[in-house]
Amino acid sequence: MDKMEKLNIMNKILRELEDVNNSSTALIKKIAQIEAENINLGNKLLEEKLPDVFEHTDGVVTETAALLTEFTTLRDTFVTENKLDEVTELPT
Repeated sequence: MDKMEKLNIMNKILRELEDVNNSSTALIKKIAQIEAENINLGNKLLEEKLPDVFEHTDGVVTETAALLTEFTTLRDTFVTENKLDEVTELPT
């Protein structure tokens, strides 16, 4: 596999990680909406279970964001070491 092909794969992975992070963030917002709606409903099952779901989802967002940052650094280092920044512009 040549260096440009590796870079293309790295960029694709970064886009997919961003998608996972955005999707997880959307889930957190939905869970918060359900919690807010349940204030009026007062369902004990939702009161009991939703905080756990929220916490797990928040963990996914936190870990995905950290992975995204670390992998971006790894990709940027790969670009610099292989002088690929002269060949192509990196997506922002």
